[in-house]
Amino acid sequence: MQYAMLIDLNRCIGCHSCAVACRAIWQVPVPHQRSWVHRLGPAETPFGLASTYYPGHCNQCDKPACIPVCPVTPVPKEFRHQGTGLAKTIQVSATWKNPFNGIVEIDKSRCIGCGACVKGCPYNARFVNDAKKPLKADKCDFCQGRLDQGLEPFCVETCIGSARIFGDITDPQSAISQYIKDGAIKLESPDVRIGPNVLYSGNKRDIYLLTETSTPSLLPQVSQRRIILGELVKPSSQRLNKAVSSENRKLS
Repeated sequence: MQYAMLIDLNRCIGCHSCAVACRAIWQVPVPHQRSWVHRLGPAETPFGLASTYYPGHCNQCDKPACIPVCPVTPVPKEFRHQGTGLAKTIQVSATWKNPFNGIVEIDKSRCIGCGACVKGCPYNARFVNDAKKPLKADKCDFCQGRLDQGLEPFCVETCIGSARIFGDITDPQSAISQYIKDGAIKLESPDVRIGPNVLYSGNKRDIYLLTETSTPSLLPQVSQRRIILGELVKPSSQRLNKAVSSENRKLS
């Protein structure tokens, strides 16, 4: 399974209801954002004058660039499929890609707030929440708690234009898979091919303007300063991991 979202630019009216709902529900401090809507144009394209919107958030990428740069010491973590109960254990740092639903997640109890993952994301879809202490990274997770209850993400529910189609992109019978058959694009370039799972459809003018203005051209390079910072806090991170593991053993 891979949860994904398709955004139909023909239906998006730029009302920002998705971004406003997201900020209110998740209490995202200004100027940060888990979800955004940027206005593009008006601008000339090979297909005529274009003016559209760029609704975006974390892409839950197939190969997330934000994960390998996390300096937190990896530990084993067990994941369990909600439907079948199948379990799988993998090594994870403070951020990982869920092996059963494809969502990129953050463990706030282990995140050290160094910002390496924020810098590593080519879509600028992460931020460090500096309104709370200690500092923690944050991002869209497709409202995973709602998904566990069989509900859709808030941005999908609040979209008055029904511009967002959400579902399992690996299921050929899902609504999003059926929609993609009519054509959809990912914001990828020759140097940034990490498999974003937010797709866009629309007319040629708007798609051209979106890709020309919003496609990342390069993968960001995480500075040595952030790597060194991560190395410095590793001892504290390791002590925290041992304490958490010890507490889990007591509870079990």
